[in-house]
Amino acid sequence: MDVKGRPTTRGTARGTYAVGDERRSRILDTAVEHFAQWGFHAASLARIAKDVGITQGGLLHHFRTKEALLVSVLEASDEHDIERFFAEECATVAEWFHRLLDLTAHNARRPGRTRMFNALVGESGDPEHPAHAFFTRRYRTLAEDAAQSLRRGVDSGELRPDTDCPAEARQLLAMMDGLQLQWVLDPEAVDMPAQLHRHLDRLYRALSASGTALPPRTTD
Repeated sequence: MDVKGRPTTRGTARGTYAVGDERRSRILDTAVEHFAQWGFHAASLARIAKDVGITQGGLLHHFRTKEALLVSVLEASDEHDIERFFAEECATVAEWFHRLLDLTAHNARRPGRTRMFNALVGESGDPEHPAHAFFTRRYRTLAEDAAQSLRRGVDSGELRPDTDCPAEARQLLAMMDGLQLQWVLDPEAVDMPAQLHRHLDRLYRALSASGTALPPRTTD
């Protein structure tokens, strides 16, 4: 009620927004599984809507096209990972390596999202694919950020001064993607976090100024 005793719709509107946000979240979660299983082209908005429990028209109220839904799924996933694992700058390369291990372990616990990325990366090699621009931009950014993390290690004296940061960054991304692909194909045969830890340990020995193994994670 307002100050004159008249009914107000403020609470109702707030509740409507909450319902809309919850439905949008369910659409995104369901779309992950569908894009993982069928890829972009074979995935169906009608099937996604049915699994969410809404009409296709209800889905299109939130996402006007399948292309818009795909990009929203990819952007939301990346934003979540950045906020969870890389919101703060790492003080050392060793700390950054441990965050990469945390991310890899997290990916192993969400097979739907991991399968989706693998499927869509392969499809998006086609310049006409709706995710082509997203993945091109994403890998460019990842490579630049990884090279910058390594370069800070060179500047601080943690890594050898002759470290080729851009090349090492690209090779590290290739290693992580390759492990992820093998894991998706045969998760029982590939322990992603363990395999990556072995690689990062060898890489740290090769690049660190001291030539030592990757130090254990520091605690506050």
